[in-house]
Amino acid sequence: MTTIDTFDFKGQRAIVRVDFNVPLNEEGKITDDTRIRGALPTLKKVLADGGSLIIMSHMGKPKGKVNPKFSLSQIVDAVSEKLGVEVKFAPDCAKAAEAAAALQPGEVLMLENLRFYAEEEGKPVGIDKEDPAYDEAKKAMKASQKEFAKTLASYADCYINDAFGTAHRRHASTAVVADFFDADHKMLGYLMEKEVAAVDNILSNIKRPFTAIMGGSKVSTKIGIIENLMDKVDNMILCGGMTYTFAKAQGGNIGNSICENDKLDLALDLMAKAKEKGVNLVLGVDCVAGDAFSNDCNTQVCPSNNIPEGWEGMDAGPETRAKFAAAIEGAKTILWNGPAGVFEFDTFTEGSRAIAEAIAKATADGAFSLIGGGDSVACINKFGMADKVSYISTGGGALLEAIEGKVLPGVAAIKGE
Repeated sequence: MTTIDTFDFKGQRAIVRVDFNVPLNEEGKITDDTRIRGALPTLKKVLADGGSLIIMSHMGKPKGKVNPKFSLSQIVDAVSEKLGVEVKFAPDCAKAAEAAAALQPGEVLMLENLRFYAEEEGKPVGIDKEDPAYDEAKKAMKASQKEFAKTLASYADCYINDAFGTAHRRHASTAVVADFFDADHKMLGYLMEKEVAAVDNILSNIKRPFTAIMGGSKVSTKIGIIENLMDKVDNMILCGGMTYTFAKAQGGNIGNSICENDKLDLALDLMAKAKEKGVNLVLGVDCVAGDAFSNDCNTQVCPSNNIPEGWEGMDAGPETRAKFAAAIEGAKTILWNGPAGVFEFDTFTEGSRAIAEAIAKATADGAFSLIGGGDSVACINKFGMADKVSYISTGGGALLEAIEGKVLPGVAAIKGE
């Protein structure tokens, strides 16, 4: 397999799939540039060799429609600054042939959001899966997706996939486009190589105890991951908004807290499975509740299963933080995906901070700690502790699916698996 180190990019136009789906504030300014910084070594290698760059990425979920809120034009200046080269911009990713052909060695072009085209994800738009016409629509979309990928491939001489965060999706730019390059002209970027190596490390050499921390607002979005990890971990911490679905499932009062009422049975099933498999399932016992979803709201500490009406759980309470720390302490393998509360509000950061501090301590004591998912990465950066963990992954779903042992289409398309 060709690698980025063995390929000579001199005089070559390289189209690089990156994951620049970075968080933006209301003014359109980047609040966490981890993903951009992560791709820089790959981008700079191409330029240093005397090649030119075509950068492509998605942002958000525009669902196949142009939406200025998700335009990559908002980050062009930031990428230019980080790269040290003026980045040109193509306002339509499917109509950039002329701009790509005009690139000279050392020049850079960024394409507009790939997901402004439904063909990128390859899913029929505006038709329900139960519709009898869905299968035909899906078949037609797959053909359109191939044509879209062919167009993207036509811009360049070689293809690099450095977007681990989307490697678990068979999208036009992450997998299908690779079909239009021979084995000598497609490769993984430096970031992808590091991510794949980190996953291989944690899968082939699990040191116990293994503690996984899964956060997030909904248990439904993490069900597959949680179930699969239960066959691998010794301790499973479930935190964040999903805490209150578990509390209500056990008959608790959760006030105005977020809850998936249709997943109460699922929560009880997960608790039963953990017990059956001998996994130490750690759930919150107290929380910091607020009387409004605001940083400036009134707060009180109360049991997670006895939150007053008009109040909602916003962060892990002091007793819960101690339980989390105890489950992390002494672990030799740690995976963290998802915060313990609304960490974006400074008032509700202490639960996530307690997790970060416990992971940092365990890492100092010899544990291998892997942090993945946008919110977890933002947490660790907010607390200034990025250098105190073993590895920070740019991928959320991709990381977790890889740890489950699933084949990632974005990697397989390069390796020919």
